[in-house]
Amino acid sequence: MNLDEYCGVWVFLEVSGDRIAPVSLELLGAGRQMADKRGVPLAGLLIGEGVEELAQSVFPYGADEVYLYDDAIFRNYRTESYMRAVIECVELHKPEIILYGATSTGKDLASAVATDLQTGLTADTTMLDVNAETGLLEASRPAFGGNIMATILCKKHRPQMATVRPKVMKALPPDPSRTGRVIREKISLREEDIRTKVLEIVRETKEKVRLDEADVIVAGGKGLGSKEGFELIRRFADKIGATVGASRDAVEAGWIDHHHQVGQTGVTVTPKIYFAIGISGAIQHIVGMQNAGLIIAINKDPDAPIFQSSHYGIVGDAFEIVPMLMEAFQTMPDKEVQYG
Repeated sequence: MNLDEYCGVWVFLEVSGDRIAPVSLELLGAGRQMADKRGVPLAGLLIGEGVEELAQSVFPYGADEVYLYDDAIFRNYRTESYMRAVIECVELHKPEIILYGATSTGKDLASAVATDLQTGLTADTTMLDVNAETGLLEASRPAFGGNIMATILCKKHRPQMATVRPKVMKALPPDPSRTGRVIREKISLREEDIRTKVLEIVRETKEKVRLDEADVIVAGGKGLGSKEGFELIRRFADKIGATVGASRDAVEAGWIDHHHQVGQTGVTVTPKIYFAIGISGAIQHIVGMQNAGLIIAINKDPDAPIFQSSHYGIVGDAFEIVPMLMEAFQTMPDKEVQYG
């Protein structure tokens, strides 16, 4: 493989409903920084049916170009059809880096493309950088159970690829004056060539916790001691109008469902206020909440790692401190309880 033939940074532009998924806009922000560092263009790869108008929406967020596959065969996401489009585009234009959102679609597509192209893929990346001279993508993520941060390189193959969770990167402030070029592509693929068919899409009606949209999160960990002890977190969250979160230890202990889990193996969150109560502060948890506006930690251990990532820390027994906080909020006038 001649690595010198590969140039440019791409972002797979996932479509969510009638718009570009927020995680794709976030990745354009990260991609813009890397493209500028390398002195190369930043391109989006957009696949779907009737999505041409969406191509124009990404230029204000940093894209220079958009490779567009707009065809009825891409009406619904299917691994085989989307993978064929990505691979054909890669073989034609040869990007050195491709970024995907770590969504169900992004993870499925990225792994399929990496397998077929026989290149590297770093999953659930939490930090991205590129070496300006060599073009090596420096994709970092927690490893060995969250005990260390590992930076993964793909030295001998291209394109270099990574998936990144929503809310980990930040989208650029949109610049309405930015424009770009749409490059329309075609693929020689027929419906009868695809082995999978979408018969029906059933939307789940069960209401789920949206941690990634919460302004205030009260999260509890194994320091609460038991499922009964974890109820303190629920009462505190109800009192202040917050959403309940949890560490991996609390989830694995069966105190709360997995969709409340914050961290590398849970949800990445960016609330205005994050209460970490009885949470020690393992790396895999920190990467999921470190971008919160204000982090308040309560822990009996004065040497708990969580204090290194907190704006305010309270050393003490949560079962004494949290009721005092609840009482304080109870006596506070409603107009003073603002999270803006």
